[in-house]
Amino acid sequence: MASRLRIDAVLVQAVIAGALSFAHLHDLAAAAGQDGWKAWAYPVSVDLLLVAAWRRLRTDGPSRLAWCWFVIALVASLGANVATAGLLDLNQVPAWLRILVAAWPALAFMGGTLLAHSATAQVPEPPASAPDLDPAPDDEPEPVAERVELDVPPAPEAEAPPALPAPEPVPAPPAAPAVPVPAALVDHARKVADDHQARTGSPIDTDTLRARLGVPPQLADAIAAQLA
Repeated sequence: MASRLRIDAVLVQAVIAGALSFAHLHDLAAAAGQDGWKAWAYPVSVDLLLVAAWRRLRTDGPSRLAWCWFVIALVASLGANVATAGLLDLNQVPAWLRILVAAWPALAFMGGTLLAHSATAQVPEPPASAPDLDPAPDDEPEPVAERVELDVPPAPEAEAPPALPAPEPVPAPPAAPAVPVPAALVDHARKVADDHQARTGSPIDTDTLRARLGVPPQLADAIAAQLA
């Protein structure tokens, strides 16, 4: 019951608003020089263009064409309602308004034709995938990759380096040949050594003996060996 009362109230409000808008459009068209049945046709043309644009928006979605003609029809309806509210002298309508009212039928016809016959872009549906006519059985075992063994030759063992020969022993230097010392020289050298020990209290060394005797180093070494 509440829903029915609400729908009836909305319809009554829509009828009242439509009648007022219809009357304002009729009065403006009549003031612009459209008399007789033409003045009554203008409100019908404006309201039908507004409804057609709104229906196009509701059914096909937002588009520039539908929004453009919806705004044009809405401006025409609102303009007529505002103009007849005392802001415009209907006894002296300006020339530009007469031109707009006279050009409205052609504009409305073009808008209605475009809304009725323009193609809407439709998104193609993706084709349904064809069923698999020969499905593979579920119990078929999956192929197992065979293990391939390659005959790889073993890597050659590293050969041991050859043994180096043992170093040969270094021969000892040959002994110096014995230097013959005269007996008289040995006796003289002994006297020199005794004299040196008596004076210094220490045995004479080879260098001092060589200097005292005036002999070469090899002979001094040989005399010192015999005095030892």
